[in-house]
Amino acid sequence: MCLAVPMRIKTIDGFQCTCEARGIERDVSLFMLQGEEVKPGDHILVHVGYAIQKVSSDDAEASWELFDEILATDA
Repeated sequence: MCLAVPMRIKTIDGFQCTCEARGIERDVSLFMLQGEEVKPGDHILVHVGYAIQKVSSDDAEASWELFDEILATDA
């Protein structure tokens, strides 16, 4: 099982971008999205430093709501 985290693109430089989620910034490779048009402000799913899919802002927010719900449960 793998986990991809939704992040918002802040800047792009070639196949590298800087993304942000919840105040955390990461450098992310866009290499796997070569055929996809991405720009600052877009949301992507990030797995082990690679963008694997472009998603809508609504889908990104829904994912974070689920993460918050999971983290709030007593396990």
